[in-house]
Amino acid sequence: MTDIVLVAGLWLAPQVWTDVVTELDRRGHRGIPVALPGQGDGNTEATLDDQVAAVLAAIDDCAAPPLVVGHSAAASLAWIAADRRPVAGVALIGGFPVGDGEAYADFLPIVDGAMPFPGWPAFEGPDSADLDAATRERLASAMIPVPEAVVRGVVQLQNEGRYDVPVTLICPEFTPDDAKAWLTAGELPELAKARHLDLVDLDSGHWPMVTQPAALAAVFADL
Repeated sequence: MTDIVLVAGLWLAPQVWTDVVTELDRRGHRGIPVALPGQGDGNTEATLDDQVAAVLAAIDDCAAPPLVVGHSAAASLAWIAADRRPVAGVALIGGFPVGDGEAYADFLPIVDGAMPFPGWPAFEGPDSADLDAATRERLASAMIPVPEAVVRGVVQLQNEGRYDVPVTLICPEFTPDDAKAWLTAGELPELAKARHLDLVDLDSGHWPMVTQPAALAAVFADL
């Protein structure tokens, strides 16, 4: 059995991983969704440091170094974990870690002290092409505004040993060839320094834990 720490991206509560956890259990692995402060617990004052602490606490509770999964913006949380703890590997779903000294996810307007889900027009195209109307409605209704102190928090990376950690970039709404082009163009500097980087294609939109939980769990199990 391998422990797999699951870190959801912006606006998502840990329950978004429920179907993935079920599939992992069926395959003999333990999925551990992280309850991120400010995303489902009512803590409107949560900070990026609080979210980092929650991820590190989940890792510390594992008997052996786990695989750490970061979805979307939470690719940076998974990368911070690799910077600060021994981990078996990092898997990134549809997102890329930002560098030291950069804001975590300061790219949408703040409203009343938080960044709300902007609605589906912001994700038209490959991001949401595999979501039917009912799934869009269900997912949007569960989205949680993320506190300003989280999204505008500054990422701190200290240990260059993170570049030795095996990294798998799971490519859902974009292709491995797209990712290779971005790497070549210098657009993904943290991943470009990773010494063990694999690219895995997954034919889905931006939320495969919702639309393809079995396929996503199979990728984790293979890792």
